[in-house]
Amino acid sequence: MLIGVPKEIKNNEYRVGLTPDAVYELHSAGHQILIEKGAGLGAGLEDAHYENAGAQLVRGPEEIFAQAELIVKVKEPQPEECKRFNKQQILFTFLHLAASKSLTEALMASGVSAIAYETVKDAQGTLPLLAPMSEVAGRMSVQAAARCLEKPVGGRGVLMGGIPGVAPAYVVIIGGGVVGLNAARMAVGMGANVSIMDRSLSRLRYLDDIFQGRVRTLYSTQASIKEQIQRADAVIGAVLIPGAAAPKLLSREDLGLMKKNAVLVDVAIDQGGCFATSKATTHESPTFVVDDILHYCVANIPGAVARSSTFALNNATLPYVKLLADKGIEALNKLPGFAEGLNIQNGQITCAAVAEAFA
Repeated sequence: MLIGVPKEIKNNEYRVGLTPDAVYELHSAGHQILIEKGAGLGAGLEDAHYENAGAQLVRGPEEIFAQAELIVKVKEPQPEECKRFNKQQILFTFLHLAASKSLTEALMASGVSAIAYETVKDAQGTLPLLAPMSEVAGRMSVQAAARCLEKPVGGRGVLMGGIPGVAPAYVVIIGGGVVGLNAARMAVGMGANVSIMDRSLSRLRYLDDIFQGRVRTLYSTQASIKEQIQRADAVIGAVLIPGAAAPKLLSREDLGLMKKNAVLVDVAIDQGGCFATSKATTHESPTFVVDDILHYCVANIPGAVARSSTFALNNATLPYVKLLADKGIEALNKLPGFAEGLNIQNGQITCAAVAEAFA
């Protein structure tokens, strides 16, 4: 199969769909790979690395979109990319369609078969391709919160870990999944006072067990969230409903309950955001203020650590890319849960959560 990897063009997105190691494995299996020149530079991967692995370099994206049977990306296609797909192609990337009706309609109009990393499941029902980026985003969310708490960027002027005689920041994490777990690890490591909220008692028991008292676990209700945000210096939104639009956990009125210059970090922004006042931002301009509350809503948090993220993502996606290259769209039937990654085919939405978002 002819596989194409264009350079990512989303604002401040430095990851790349395939590493040279992944290219080498695919090329060794008899597949042809087109890589846009400079596609890996943001992750520290030189064009020569790809050539040595067996890829053919092309000057721009036009040849890739015109020829490739399978297009492997990282982030959702931008409007100019959507115009280049055709019905003979398979697209494999993060899509987050429930957050964008315009993107959904553009992909439907193109006829491309679009498979989303974030809805692929495994035999255990977990999300193996989303997990590594959730790990990165969870850890980076706390770094972002710590930075946003600094006074020069609009925060309360609170040190995350405190100092002897001065209390540390109080961090509330809403959602105890992969993002929440990793956020808690970082926040605890920095010395913060941490609470995690979730609706799954089994998950709360698991978190309570692994943190051994270093994190307080709380059952999440509307009332308990309102109570906790009044105490919080930073709130991290880490909820996920696979493929669906994120539920809104805080209204604008709720911001009035919070401390002045407290911080909201919305890790769910790719799926539309879990705070009513959230709107997608970029690494270039990551924050904004609503009612004296600093919002951090970067839509591609892992893109800032492009090298680490690219290798982590490829470790998870390569077996699926190899299967798609070998079997084409029939690969979806070869692994448990792979078919759940199909979001659009033949101009139709095939993911129930995405369809429900626009019903």
